[in-house]
Amino acid sequence: MRALNLFAVIITGIILIYGTQDMPDWADPRSPASTHVSPRYIEKTLEETATPNAVTSVLADYRGYDTLGETTVIFAAGISCILILRARRQER
Repeated sequence: MRALNLFAVIITGIILIYGTQDMPDWADPRSPASTHVSPRYIEKTLEETATPNAVTSVLADYRGYDTLGETTVIFAAGISCILILRARRQER
């Protein structure tokens, strides 16, 4: 069983390393995010969201549903931890 687990970890690692070969270099100004998405957010954020802070507008307006989903997952994980720890304490 240990050999099978080790094999699965090694294969997963190889796949992940292979997948990073197509990623753009760190801080590459010609990457798709730097040439397409970022300039639009910087140019249109005040006009489309009426928020002077670009970071706040991206998190709250452009990616609102994504941020809400991440917050929901973290909240559910926190509540689950509290319930698990509380149940163990009551058993003692």
